[in-house]
Amino acid sequence: MLLPLSASAGVITDVRGAISRNDFKTANGMLDGYRTQHGVDPEYLEALSWMGRGELAAGDFAQAYKFGQETQKQTLQFLKGAKVDSQPHVAIALGAAFEVQAQALAKQNQPEKAVLLLRGALNTYGGTSIKARLQKNLNLLTLLGKPAPPLVEREYLGPKPASLAELKGSVVMLFFWAHWCGDCKAEAPIIARLQSDFASQGLVVVAPTQRYGYAGAQDNISPEQETQYIEAVRQRYYPQLSGDAVPVSKENFDLYGASTTPTIVLIARSGKISLYHPGAMPYGELRPEIEKLISAK
Repeated sequence: MLLPLSASAGVITDVRGAISRNDFKTANGMLDGYRTQHGVDPEYLEALSWMGRGELAAGDFAQAYKFGQETQKQTLQFLKGAKVDSQPHVAIALGAAFEVQAQALAKQNQPEKAVLLLRGALNTYGGTSIKARLQKNLNLLTLLGKPAPPLVEREYLGPKPASLAELKGSVVMLFFWAHWCGDCKAEAPIIARLQSDFASQGLVVVAPTQRYGYAGAQDNISPEQETQYIEAVRQRYYPQLSGDAVPVSKENFDLYGASTTPTIVLIARSGKISLYHPGAMPYGELRPEIEKLISAK
């Protein structure tokens, strides 16, 4: 589940609706009509980015790549050197443009080119809100089999986290969640069930989260107020995981590319990543992955 905007523009909703019906011709017509009336504005750019995402989901990777390129080109022309995060729709469009291009390249057996694209984008936009999204896509291509990056543990809820180095020899599940995330709440009982199944065999769950600058309907709150809100959400919706450590840090989300919540990461006893999955996973898919790691020597 992606962090939503406070409001959605009509053209974005309309284009997404047409794409969901695989009606790309209508979606294109909507975009053309909107551009004629309003020009290239932030809402148009985000709507355009959905064309690439739609083509990617439909399996037309060449067309998806073209839309990704076009979205990047038009977004950068619109910005003209202005900050990416000056307009939320623009940041979403640019992040999606790189994501679509990278995934389309990877699907066309060009992973090296995809990695170069993402690393270049991280060098340019690593200080913006799209950093985690770029890192997520880079991780999807490069993280499996690599040592798990250490977590920042200065601030936490629940018990004091053990470092990943200290947990070497155990199978570790990282469950990245957000206080606003409905999919995370739905995933929690699955995580708890797996922990019950395998804790005696060496499974350890760590549940990183971060602040987002608001709590429910309250904006412009202090970090302390949001932390209190996160703890209230944790107690209410995650009671089965109350014994698990919860590092609180944006740095962890950036490092692991957890722009999608939940994000689930499995770390083998060796300390290397064996599964990296942005999004929820059903019990029947996650359990076999854990079983393999538990049974491995």
